[in-house]
Amino acid sequence: MPSFCGFCSDFNPEPSRVLFLDINSCFAAVEQQANPVLRGKPVVVAAYPTPNGCILAASVEAKKLGIRTGMRVKDGRSVCPELTVLPSDPPKYRAIHLRLRELLSRYSPEIVPRSIDEFCLKPINPDLWSVAREIKQGIKEEIGEVITVSIGIAPNRYLAKLASSLQKPDGLVEINKNNYQKVYQSLELRELTGIKTGNIARLNLGGIYTAWNFYRASPWDLKAAFKSVVGFYWFLRLHGYEVDDFVSRRGSFGNSFALPTGREDPYPILAKLVAKTGVRLRRAGYGAQGIHLGIFYRDGSFWHRGLSYPEAFFDSRDIFKKAALLLQIAAPVKPIREMAVSVFDLERRNSLQLNLFADAQKKSQLVASIDAINLRWGDFTLIPAIMLRAKELVPDRIGFQSCPQP
Repeated sequence: MPSFCGFCSDFNPEPSRVLFLDINSCFAAVEQQANPVLRGKPVVVAAYPTPNGCILAASVEAKKLGIRTGMRVKDGRSVCPELTVLPSDPPKYRAIHLRLRELLSRYSPEIVPRSIDEFCLKPINPDLWSVAREIKQGIKEEIGEVITVSIGIAPNRYLAKLASSLQKPDGLVEINKNNYQKVYQSLELRELTGIKTGNIARLNLGGIYTAWNFYRASPWDLKAAFKSVVGFYWFLRLHGYEVDDFVSRRGSFGNSFALPTGREDPYPILAKLVAKTGVRLRRAGYGAQGIHLGIFYRDGSFWHRGLSYPEAFFDSRDIFKKAALLLQIAAPVKPIREMAVSVFDLERRNSLQLNLFADAQKKSQLVASIDAINLRWGDFTLIPAIMLRAKELVPDRIGFQSCPQP
């Protein structure tokens, strides 16, 4: 996990290292590849080929006519009476997925399938444009001449995925320190990956109406808009820094707090943030395999780092040890404006393997007893000694879904 310090209002100056690949019109293209008669014709794959069936994928030819994923079959046929409608054939699509994954493994040991038609990788060869062109040629020669991919290149996963969406079909686009402004100024908020209608409403309330506004917003404005540490993560994503290594598909739990003067001892405050995070984690029935710490300084600079572990943890004491290690690495010498702690790579605790070198069952029973007491008599009735100095600095807040039970 990379970290960075200093004033971070600028875009990440490091070279691009992530490649994101998206198969164009995946299911429909696979069907066209399998049946040459369908090539060059408007084709859709639907959940059911009946009039009310939902279209899952539309070929490039169908998309040019205005037929889109999510439309009903009958609506597609009203646009194009000669439309070919096919039922879904998952084994066929999985076979292409596996062949493509095998091809990509030649370029990187680190391949992350994001879905059946999307892959993210960090190629060994730093010349990502050459790698992308070779991949496109390899697909044409080894998998199918009808199957095309749009590839995005960027310093982080999020922007690589965004870049892959900017030129379809068969695109190749890079977002980097040289062109990010031009890209953002050409996009609306709704065109940004992951920004839904509810997000747009929140951002609009904060005076953010375009992708360029979004990029230029301060991390504190974004935290206010999203009402959580998620705003920090958006700030980092848009500036080209990698956060999706720790904000994983399995989710995360976290808390943040603004220090009153910035000169308080950060360890007691960290302990209380960790305790609150641990309670939320356990009440939801999870353990975590990763932890992240972010520190915003009062001079506008920022530091962050995440660490992953082979075994899941859930005890607040273990979480604190790991968070304290990150705080030692940060070694803050400047007044802190805000700290944010989150845990990620979540696993259901009933699926966790017991540590052979610790009495995990005993630890689980202990933290369950502590949580029960705190739930009955109020959060932080039982607390570690290091948190005593933090009680007056970090006010307790009851979440809407974590009200004490009688």
